Amino acid sequence: MDNTYLNEQKVLDILSSVIDPELGVSIVDLGLIYKIDLSPKALFIDMTLTTPACPLTSYIEEQVYEVLAGVAEGVKINWVWDPPWSAQKITQSGREQLQAVGYNI
Repeated sequence: MDNTYLNEQKVLDILSSVIDPELGVSIVDLGLIYKIDLSPKALFIDMTLTTPACPLTSYIEEQVYEVLAGVAEGVKINWVWDPPWSAQKITQSGREQLQAVGYNI
């Protein structure tokens, strides 16, 4: 498999299907994806979580690998804690989704 047909937006579109199970919003809309590096043989994703102590880290990681399995080769997640995640990273769509279920964002 070759990654040359992928671009950052396609990867983000695919990652939008990964939903944070606690908040019910995609990891993209939550602003958890910091950086995507593409090469023909590797896809590196810098991402974070809402807290370093998140008990669902392995679940989210598995979901990312699963959605990219048939699309990209050599996927590697680099967990990044600096800068720390904050609510300012949530997209407008993510804010609307959270507000719809009662969060004051």
